[in-house]
Order: sequence, then C-alpha cells, then structure tokens
Amino acid sequence: MRAVLSSLPQLAVMSAVVATLMYLPVGIALAMVFGLFGVSLESVVTFGGALNVYSGLFAWWLLVFGGSGIYATCAFPWEEKVL
Repeated sequence: MRAVLSSLPQLAVMSAVVATLMYLPVGIALAMVFGLFGVSLESVVTFGGALNVYSGLFAWWLLVFGGSGIYATCAFPWEEKVL
C-alpha cells in the first residue's frame, strides 16, 4: 500500500507531461474529424456552447489528462529502479 501511495505523485506528474504533449496533436485530429462533419472548432472546444473557450480548453485538457493517467499506469514500470 505504501508503494502505491508513494508512486501517486510520480504518476500525476507523468500524466500531466503526457497530457500536455498529446494535447495539441489530439486537438488537431479532433478538429479535423469534426470538421469533416461540419462541426465548427469553437463548438467542439466549448462543448456546444456550454462552456466558454478557456473553460472548454481546460476541460479538454482534463479529459486528456485522465486518458494519459490510464496510459501512464499501464505503460511505465513503476516498481523497477533504473539507477
């Protein structure tokens, strides 16, 4: 239990780094896909006008952060010591 709790800050930092790196490429891909269906970029960012632009961008970052948290949990060897 102690090992799991001690790795949570490391997991959060790694998830934030991955989310920040993936934010722009995922956003561009989503904008292109929704653009094919005639949905405007502002509508995607603001969740159809439910949020303002800044809150929408933060909400999208949180969604990417959640996905990258799952990725970081499964992909990185947390128990192994490199040095």
